[in-house]
Amino acid sequence: MTDRPGLFDPVLARGDARAAVADDAWVAALLEVEAALAQAGADVGTLDRADADAITDAARLPVDAGALGEEAAASGNPVVPLVAQLRARLDGSAASGVHRGATSQDVMDTAGMLVARRAVAAITADLATAADAAAGLAATHRDRPAAGRTLLQQAAPITAGLRFAGWCGGLDAAVDALAAWRPAVQLGGAVGNLAAFDGHGRAIRAALARRLDLVEPVLPWHTERGRVAELAGLLGRAGAAVGSVSTDLVLLAQTEVGEVREDVPGRGGSSTLPHKRNPVAAVSARAAAIAAPGLVASVLTAASLHEHERAAGPWHAEWRPLTELLRTVGSGAAWLADSLRHLAVDTDRVAASLDVTGGLLLAEQATTGLRARLGHAAAKELVTAAASTAQDEGRPFADVLTEAVGDADAVRALLDPAGALGEAAGLVDDLLNTRKDRP
Repeated sequence: MTDRPGLFDPVLARGDARAAVADDAWVAALLEVEAALAQAGADVGTLDRADADAITDAARLPVDAGALGEEAAASGNPVVPLVAQLRARLDGSAASGVHRGATSQDVMDTAGMLVARRAVAAITADLATAADAAAGLAATHRDRPAAGRTLLQQAAPITAGLRFAGWCGGLDAAVDALAAWRPAVQLGGAVGNLAAFDGHGRAIRAALARRLDLVEPVLPWHTERGRVAELAGLLGRAGAAVGSVSTDLVLLAQTEVGEVREDVPGRGGSSTLPHKRNPVAAVSARAAAIAAPGLVASVLTAASLHEHERAAGPWHAEWRPLTELLRTVGSGAAWLADSLRHLAVDTDRVAASLDVTGGLLLAEQATTGLRARLGHAAAKELVTAAASTAQDEGRPFADVLTEAVGDADAVRALLDPAGALGEAAGLVDDLLNTRKDRP
């Protein structure tokens, strides 16, 4: 059974990553490592198989995570009381075979890799769902002109499909980066020299890695925290991808813009305003993305301060922010997948946004189109002056430009958004083609 959700968890800890990093999941991973360590010893011949099986059976019995945490305060980590509980369930050689040769950090770090692997699997699944939804939107709106924005101002036309393809590409990249991460087993003993394994340490480490399907490192990594730092960075990258898309979503869903909305009946209401239909999923995804960088910084800070062969404090300092980072990025990924799967595009509002500036959105295309007739410098000067007049006098840019050029048909063609889309459709196709072989 996983931990009971807290007050904020349904909003800030959505998705399967929450259960993957819950206290009970951590305890289960610790027990899994202790059982696998015993079996690895039997594989190598340093422990009788019957004793290894007895230890494995003992590791299947329930352990109260809360009580274990209370007992952990006496030793500084939960492995010490957990090992004591396992030994108390056994006797003779089986009891003495529990945790043989290992140090607490070996078990804690290896369990952390198992917890992280399961959480990362949940995160990548939700990111992939979000990316698939964005790809579907890109295909549907491949050719639909939309207002492109830079510095939060309308700049030039793009297609809605290209915007959605950009979302998909960033999410796909985050999925691929996380999928390439390889968690490793930790086994070194008290100071990393495997001395307590009587010459069998590397063989036991290899057997442990095989049993847990983890990478076997060349050396123990008690104070070389590159793997943890790498994971934090990858999670930060995933959080950034979630944040970029969710920020676009909440901006496009603004009342004054209204180009998209989350079509989920009964969701998004306000405690005060009856008319509100807030984009709750995008807002919650963005909240997670905002929280992630601080957690990344905490993990990286701890990783940079490990001293000598085993650290006094920095190792302990990783546990909570890394767990919370997995939970937080997982929440953002789950909420974003929800938002994109239920996203409705208001095509009328997309079209209306193209006309908000009275044609100024096409100023760049007008300059390019007039270049052959007037030359580059003269074309730019004419269009710039017309744009300034239109803005200063509050007149449609098309009218001012027509007066300057003297050719209404030519200006109408110059200010047609369909002629200013560049290679947007081809870029969407390129993105969609790269996804044909994705699992």
